[in-house]
Amino acid sequence: MSDPATTSGPAAHHKIDTSVPHSARIWNYWLGGKDNYPVDEAAGDAYTAVFPGIVTIARSSRAFLRRTITYLVAEAGVRQFLDIGTGLPTADNTHEVAQRIAPETRIVYVDNDPMVLAHARALLYSTPEGATAYIDSDVLDPDSVLTAAAKTLDFDRPVALVLSNILGHVADYDRARSLVTRLMGALPSGSYLSVNDGSRGIDPEFDRAQDAYNESGAAPYVLRTVDQITAFFDGLELVDPGVVPVTRWRPEAGSAAPELIGEHGGLARKP
Repeated sequence: MSDPATTSGPAAHHKIDTSVPHSARIWNYWLGGKDNYPVDEAAGDAYTAVFPGIVTIARSSRAFLRRTITYLVAEAGVRQFLDIGTGLPTADNTHEVAQRIAPETRIVYVDNDPMVLAHARALLYSTPEGATAYIDSDVLDPDSVLTAAAKTLDFDRPVALVLSNILGHVADYDRARSLVTRLMGALPSGSYLSVNDGSRGIDPEFDRAQDAYNESGAAPYVLRTVDQITAFFDGLELVDPGVVPVTRWRPEAGSAAPELIGEHGGLARKP
């Protein structure tokens, strides 16, 4: 296995603050991971006390990522991924799923959290045939992301852009739309966009729990309507079954009956 390449940025110099809960570590806790602190567990437990379904959402989101990556590599023939807002490494990271099928796949991860960066250096190893790289950057600076990613990815060949539970961190919807447009605009025909995010109007308990979390002083995460999530794919060709609850996007054979949950996602091809 080869070492990941890491591009440093401003966030690499920030101290990891273990005195306040952090969304990436809370998410890791809900996924059953160990890369979190008591303050994160307390915040996660407080959330689940109000809305236990968040654990299902977190784990269903991860399963959706695994299925979309599998489709992109095995059926669409994609061999390059740009995964922005990757979060803390857990099981079945993008490069692991992709390189199990096609070892030559190249993956660039993007995040701006120092704890994620530390774990990326330790855990995100590539196959010898492929490559993984980590960019210390922010989705809010798409030009820097694209410039750094071009050192590992060939933008003359299709790239799959993965935005998993990241656009909710961009509070202004128009800005979120423009960021997706800028990123996809830099990718060639035959590229793909994968988006999944928390959806408003599906589960009132989830809506109330997230609103309370946002009002607590923590970094807010905006739930969006299904129509708003669908609009991120404007101008692209949606892969069946379109934008649906993540549990209903091509569920694996023999899986339990898909649940209707407040997390929607889809996959689309750039013509």
